[in-house]
Amino acid sequence: MPTAQELWRAGVLSAQPYRQRQSHPPHAGRVWPLGEGERQPVLFVPRNLPQTPVPLVVLLHGAGGTASDILSVLQEHAEALKFLILAPQSRAPTWDVIAHQYGPDVRQIDEALATVFSTFAVDPERVAVAGFSDGASYALSLGLSNGQLFGSVLAFSPGFLAPSREEGKPRIFISHGRQDNVLPVDRCSRRIVPALEAGGYEVRYDEFTGGHIVPSSAVKAALDLFLTP
Repeated sequence: MPTAQELWRAGVLSAQPYRQRQSHPPHAGRVWPLGEGERQPVLFVPRNLPQTPVPLVVLLHGAGGTASDILSVLQEHAEALKFLILAPQSRAPTWDVIAHQYGPDVRQIDEALATVFSTFAVDPERVAVAGFSDGASYALSLGLSNGQLFGSVLAFSPGFLAPSREEGKPRIFISHGRQDNVLPVDRCSRRIVPALEAGGYEVRYDEFTGGHIVPSSAVKAALDLFLTP
């Protein structure tokens, strides 16, 4: 039986959602820090959550970004559609596997997920990992490695994918701008999408006129895929 450290180094998450309803913490409608000090994950909790299991998105920032900043991509939608957002913070300027190998960031995400799952009843059929730029690359990598947990992967302008394994077949949404000068679409999504499709994944690909951004149309399409059973 592998240890927790061995699983984290392999990019494997062990936290799993519970179906039973837990009491709500007194932070509804706010951003709730999960820990103390710098580089801690944050959780956005909408107001008036239903008394049924709710969806959850793990949202990953780009290189040099922050957990608080990336929340703005989905926070308004989370409030309207009543889903939780867990936004981890990379321990270094970008995510571990991009800089070197899996390890500290996987641990932080797994521990934060365990906290969320012990506090909220999360719908196990509607757990997604999403991200922008380096966060999108990491979302694809973690999502394919942990398909038993993530039913959907939402990748906005990814650069590559580096799963440690492939488990399950999560549905995948990818968007990319044709004028992206940071992660050019020819070298990135136009290679990633065919490779995923050849591997048997269901992929929705939205290529748009624009640069290294997350347009509102891409957010809407991604959430439609995620929230549709």
